[in-house]
Amino acid sequence: MSEETVVTPGDDDGAGGKMPLLDHLIELRSRLLKSLLAIAVAFGVCLYFAEDIFRVLVQPLVAAGQGRIIYTQLFEAFFVQIKVALFAAMMIAFPVIANQLWKFVAPGLYRQEKRALLPFLFATPVLFAAGASLAYFVTVPVALRFLLGFQGDLGGIQQEALPSVANYLSFIMQFIMAFGICFLLPILLMLLERAGIVTREQLVSARRYMVVAAFAIAAVATPPDILSQFLLAVPLILLYEISIFAIWFTQRRRKTGAQEAPVEPLEEA
Repeated sequence: MSEETVVTPGDDDGAGGKMPLLDHLIELRSRLLKSLLAIAVAFGVCLYFAEDIFRVLVQPLVAAGQGRIIYTQLFEAFFVQIKVALFAAMMIAFPVIANQLWKFVAPGLYRQEKRALLPFLFATPVLFAAGASLAYFVTVPVALRFLLGFQGDLGGIQQEALPSVANYLSFIMQFIMAFGICFLLPILLMLLERAGIVTREQLVSARRYMVVAAFAIAAVATPPDILSQFLLAVPLILLYEISIFAIWFTQRRRKTGAQEAPVEPLEEA
């Protein structure tokens, strides 16, 4: 029996040839091990600085006027540090993970496919960081001021917020991850358009459905209060409109490039 192979684009277009399936699996294992090693090293470093990282994450709560945070179980504070270290390690190790993924996929791509995907690869961490920054500096403080505003006197009974470290960490991580991932919407839509799965005209006609979908996504991804959902739904709708414009712009550039491409003369018989 002949050995199974994984076919990749030919050498004439700047890519590799056939790779045996076993070599393909070995390459995948190597990339996964390097990614896990990067996460493990980053986790070790972040665990040492877990308290400092948590001090940064808790600053929006302090700025909102909350000067006390508790833990109700003996092991809760310890596991919070583990979660903080893992959360930070995934952020730090992401460039290494993305690089290993690219090195695994790139040999099977044509040269023009590499040129098309590279901008998306570089834009992914930038957009994620933009979404996470919006959540940390704007959305979380606004949401905390709103939620902590329910403290006060209730007819002789004092109502006071005493958030636990685990609950607050889940709260802010949920915001950061939700905003970071949702800010990748333009990349997803542009990739779908380049793959021919959707067209700009379809996206334009689906605007009204996107408004409903944005609030549905916000209801799932954020805490169950209207203000938090609104603060995520509005950027999602704006990102959808930006995606439509970006697709129009890239389509125009592709058409211009195709028109300016030199036409090779036909060889005489």
